[in-house]
Order: sequence, then C-alpha cells, then structure tokens
Amino acid sequence: MVTPEKLLIERLAPAFAQVAGMPADPSMRRGRHADFQCDGALALGRRLGRDAREIAAEVLRYAVLDDVCSAVEVSGPGFVNLTLAPTGLGRLLAGIAADERLGVPRTARPETIVVDYSGPNTAKEMHVGHLRSTIIGDAAVRVLEWQGHTVLRRNHLGDWGTPFGMLIEHLLDVGETEAAHELSVGDLTGFYQAARRAFDADEAFRIRSRERVVALQAGDPTTLRLWRVLVTESKKYFMAVYARLGVRLTADDFFGESRYNDELPPLVEELAELGLLRESAGAQCVFPAGFVNRDGDPLPLIVRKGDGGFGYAATDLATLRHRLRDLAADRLLYVVGTPQSEHLAMVFATARDAGWYGAAAEGADGADPTAGDAGPPRAPTRVEHVDFGYVLGSDGKILRTRAGASVKLVDLLDEAVARAAATIAEKDPDLDADARAALARAVGIGAVKYADLSGDRRKDYRFDYDRMLSLDGNTAPYLQYAHARIRSIFARAAIRAPRVAAGPLVIREPAERALALRLLAFPDVIEEVGESLQFHRLAHHLFELATAFTGFYENCPVLRSEGEIRHSRLVLCDLTARTLARGLDLLGIETPERM
Repeated sequence: MVTPEKLLIERLAPAFAQVAGMPADPSMRRGRHADFQCDGALALGRRLGRDAREIAAEVLRYAVLDDVCSAVEVSGPGFVNLTLAPTGLGRLLAGIAADERLGVPRTARPETIVVDYSGPNTAKEMHVGHLRSTIIGDAAVRVLEWQGHTVLRRNHLGDWGTPFGMLIEHLLDVGETEAAHELSVGDLTGFYQAARRAFDADEAFRIRSRERVVALQAGDPTTLRLWRVLVTESKKYFMAVYARLGVRLTADDFFGESRYNDELPPLVEELAELGLLRESAGAQCVFPAGFVNRDGDPLPLIVRKGDGGFGYAATDLATLRHRLRDLAADRLLYVVGTPQSEHLAMVFATARDAGWYGAAAEGADGADPTAGDAGPPRAPTRVEHVDFGYVLGSDGKILRTRAGASVKLVDLLDEAVARAAATIAEKDPDLDADARAALARAVGIGAVKYADLSGDRRKDYRFDYDRMLSLDGNTAPYLQYAHARIRSIFARAAIRAPRVAAGPLVIREPAERALALRLLAFPDVIEEVGESLQFHRLAHHLFELATAFTGFYENCPVLRSEGEIRHSRLVLCDLTARTLARGLDLLGIETPERM
C-alpha cells in the first residue's frame, strides 16, 4: 500500500529524470509550511550547474500532481512544498482502515535473521544489565517478525567455564535437593555468593573446584549430571522472569555456551590453517588489524589460553561461524551493551578475515559463489552490534542498590507493578482485585519497557518511577490511556467500530488533517525502524499520534456529528486505536481496554 511520501516520490521521480536526462530520485521529508517538502532540485542544480529554483519550476511542469495535491509551490532556494488534497488523504486513509496490517506491507525480500539477546548466566541473578538487552531484543524480534522475516531467537546462556567447578562443589556441600530448591525460588545471587565465599576462604574447596572443572570439560558423567541440575533450575527461574516481563523468549531459545564446546578445537585448527593465530605469552591469539591498546601495541583476541583452556572469544567465534554457515543467516543482530563494542568488533573482524562473511565469503564481485544459476545473487550477510548504554539511578550513576550491588531485575519490575497498583487503587477503588492486578501489570511493566525504548538506545538513561508511570508526557501510561479513551467512545455509545468506508474519509478540519498525516506515516516508520532498530522513533511516532488524536478529539465532535462526517470520524478513532495498539505491541507493551 502506497504512503503519501512514496506516492509523491512516484509522481515526481519521472519529472526529475526528464529534467536531469537520467534517473534522479527526489528526496522527501515532512515540511514546516506544507505537508511535505522536496529538496531534490537543490542537489540536481549543483550537479547540472543550474539554478535550483528554475529546475524546481521545470520539474513541476512535467509532474502530474493535480489529483494528489491541493497546493504546490516553489519556495526558498529551490524547495518544492506540497500540500495533499483532502480527497487524496481521505482515499489513502480509507485504504489503510480496511487493511488489517494498517498499510504496512510484508517485506518483498524476507530474510533469515538471528537475534542474540538477554544472555543471563547460569546460577546468577538477572539484573538491570539484562533488562535493556531483553527489552530491546524483544522489540527487534516483534518488528522483524511482523515485517515477514524469519527470526531465530538466540538466548546465549552463560552455562560453561571455570566458575562451574566452584558451583558444582557448593551444590554437593549443601545437598542436591536443597540446591535445586534454592535456585528454583530465585535465590541465584545467594547461591553464587555462598559458592564464591567458600572458594575464597577454603583452600580444599578451591582444589576440589579446579578438579571439578577438569572433570566437567572431560565429560565426566556425574559432573555433567550435576551441571545439568544447575542449568535446568536456572532456566526455570529465567523463564519465570521472562513471563513476568512479557517477552517472547521460550525455553527452546536457550543456546548456551556449552552448545559450542565440541566446536572449539576444530575452530582453533581452522584459524591456524588460515594463518590467523599467533602465540602471545603462551596463548593462541588473533590480532585483527586496527585494534591497539593504550600503548599502541596490537590488541589480542585470546582464542586459547596458555593452559589449554578456551577463552570466551573462542565460543563467540564458534557461535558466529555456526550462525553464518549452518543457519545461513542473512542478518545477525547482537543485542549487547556498548561496553562490549570493541570485543564484538574484534570477533566480527576475525570472522571477516577468516572468510566466513564479507567480500571473501560472497566472492570478489559481491555475488554469492554458491548461487549458480538458481536465481539472483544473495545479498551479503550483515552482522550488527545493536548496542545500548547503561541504566542510571537518580544520582546519574549506574543503577545499584544502597549496598553497591546490582539491582535485581525482578525487584525492579515488582516495584513498578506495585506503584502502578497503588495509583490504580486510588483512581478506581471499585475495580475488582483480579482486574486491578492485570491492569497494574500492564501499566507497570509497560512503563519500564517504554522508558527504555523511548530514548536513543545508545545513550544511558535515568530510571525514574515517577516519570515513567506518569499519565502526562511521553510515557507508556499516557499512550495506554489514549488507547483506552478511544475504546471508551465506542463502549459509551454501544456501537461497533467501523473499519470500512464507502468512499474516501472526509478530511475537513486542520486537526483531522494532522491526525490523518500521522496515521499515514505509520508504514514508513515501521520500515525505517526495522532497518535502524532505533525504537525511540516508533515510540516518538506513537506519542505524536496520541497527541494529534487529543487535538482531533477536542476540536472535532465525533458522536455529536452526523452522516458521513460522523462515520468518517469514527473510522479515524478506530484506526488510531488500532495503530496505537499495534505500535505498542511491537514494543512489547499491552494496551488495556480500560484505564
């Protein structure tokens, strides 16, 4: 379905090509003095050495815009201002109102996309550091799936390595049954800290722990069984947290570090055969070009340690290789905090040097060497770090407890829900307990998610319950309330929401026009966000949509209007509610029918 911006580009592109004598796509953006502004004449003027205003005027002589625009003018140094005709707006709106996908097409080029996110560690509590990865990754999954891509969720669980010798020995000391109970009720922090204290204080415990690591890596059956107890109980707890948070991760999405353990020796052999490994202080390392330490010396990526053990870089490389070769992914997304930027960049660079993706993998001319005559060449695989900043406290420092420990994710979520419940009980004391609990969860969890996603993910943000739970401003409760308010219009009038208009919707008032333009922009926003994964742009669009609806509702009577105007405004109301609900769902946020 064509959006206003794409429609204008379609109409202007042939005219620009005729003036330029070659293809010259016009650039389009929202205008301040008109609905849209095209500045393509400025670039074309520089290319042809001509006056941009003259070029703009010539383009308009060739362009067919009479049935689309009510006003077209050249302004400034050569801008073209375009105001859409009300009938054109009404026709486009009627089209998306009748479309279950709100005008958002399924992608014409579906990809297989792997999204790596959340990644907690076995027998360790999930904290606010996992919050952002889980929320951002879930939004990525939702948007990309809705666009029509095949999305493979990967929860890269930290379930292997030297700490497990310590954890297994502590499990044996407290008893297998007691340890399983302790982990199942969510006391992962207490279990891990107790194991750490024993390791630090008791030499015999340290010796046993180191011996246990050797047994684990050697595949000792008893040790593996005990290890599985730790992993299984931890997974149960993580799934309880995910259910509370309302994300799409399932038990089938856990792919721990242990999954790649058997692939590490062959990985080292391959890197050695490629000439990428160098010995440094007894360790086998890769030195990707362009990475240096503070002294300017080449920075190593440790693949195999001097004692024969594997560094976590080896696991990351094996994981990346598996996703590229075995899963044949078109796009890999690593939703990991900004502090890991250098490490991931070195891993990605090593994979390119090894020829797993990039120019070496796709062929010198960029074509897929395996494509043959089967069809068009496959686009090069994209490997992206979807980075994000820290969660800060009110003091502007990294959010921690008063004792200096990381804040438990479940404690943070429970506090948000409790505060939402208190506000709901005060505003609507007659609401029954079950309905209040469900609403509190939707509002509290939604507030936490939106506070994260409504800002540029690359930046740190301050965690402030009062701000994120406010019904005013750019918050989830404000948008949830806007949705519920629209639904109440139909409930009060005891009518069903109309979704199909006999003809173009009637757009007469400025407030109707402002709302219409926001509704019609939704497909373009989704397309852009699916590419950039900058979810604050979707959040900002939804906020602007809700704000535009407020202006519309205050200035354009709905139920008190009559005839085609009443029907048209009811369609606008329903379309706005559906767009808010869909947009918030793509961010992982519920939209209650009542607030």
